[in-house]
Amino acid sequence: MQPLAGIRVLDFSTLLPGPLATLLLAEAGAEVIKIERPGAGDEMRSYSPKFGSDSVNFAMLNRGKRSVAIDLKHSSSLCRLEPLIRSADVVVEQFRPGVMDRLGLGYESLSRINPRIIYCAITGYGQSGPRAMSAAHDLNYVADTGMLELAAGEDGSPVPPAALVADVGGGAYPAVINILLALRERDRSGRGCKLDVAMADNLFTFLYWAMGDGLTAQRWPQPGKALVTGGSPRYNVYRTKDDRFIAAAPLEARFWSNFCSAIDLPPEFRDDSLDPEATKQAVKSCIREKTASEWSHLFAGKDVCCNVINSLQAAMDDPHFRARGLFTRELCANGRSIPALPVPIADQWRSPQATGYPGLGEANGLLDKPKGKV
Repeated sequence: MQPLAGIRVLDFSTLLPGPLATLLLAEAGAEVIKIERPGAGDEMRSYSPKFGSDSVNFAMLNRGKRSVAIDLKHSSSLCRLEPLIRSADVVVEQFRPGVMDRLGLGYESLSRINPRIIYCAITGYGQSGPRAMSAAHDLNYVADTGMLELAAGEDGSPVPPAALVADVGGGAYPAVINILLALRERDRSGRGCKLDVAMADNLFTFLYWAMGDGLTAQRWPQPGKALVTGGSPRYNVYRTKDDRFIAAAPLEARFWSNFCSAIDLPPEFRDDSLDPEATKQAVKSCIREKTASEWSHLFAGKDVCCNVINSLQAAMDDPHFRARGLFTRELCANGRSIPALPVPIADQWRSPQATGYPGLGEANGLLDKPKGKV
């Protein structure tokens, strides 16, 4: 029995934050029903490349779910959805504040139909505040919270993050955490609640170290100058002789000592507190003298916290991740299969090995014959 077996989720969200959150719930056993626009559905269906009839992005984020296509602007939509609402445990949406209320599907309306419903609204800036109605994407959230300024390239320009940290770490993951907390609270109180998940708000958690430095010592981090943003020789990226890169993170004293010995760093640079920039340049010169393969062999078996930077393709073939079984589950469509997206749900609670994704409106029969609650 999966932990969320018997939990029904109505997912009104699109693109990434909400669909990833409900994917995690589905992986733990919840029944997730996507509510989509007739004809087009979730905008991500139209992206490329394709896997089956829709985009691989959509397929990865929506495997194991069901789809109902209904025009939410039509006057009959609330009446048609009411049986599903009565049987639902969780609703997830990520419209701008007020949109669901105008459609008659806001928390107050739904809770009158089903007082036990847990309503999770994911937005960029939250349900209130001066920016609540602003249009924005991940890059805007990391810019507004000060995160983007902290990581800078050699010319001082901020570097766009490779990961959609606000959508995933500020939106999807906090949504799941709070939905689970709300389900636990409902076990005690018998009532649901509304959850306000603001992606920008939740980015400050990632900046704990920068906030601590600034608030207690008035050392507000400068772009590219802090311990973990390129300012230290102990946490940096160095180019090898064959123009590959080493990720070096020997932060603690014993790792730093091992690292200095491994690269044969001249003694006058080993105390990096004297002149961090000079030490960084000296390390850079040492690493440039050997190829990535040579460094990989040299670092093997040593506690130096260093490795050669992998490509994603190489990482997916890495023996360690293969041994962990990260890519054994399959996503299937039209006779093809690819590895399913790994998600942070404990292996014993995960869904079956092979799963497809829903065609648009394939579960519209639920509008007429919804599954009743036990």
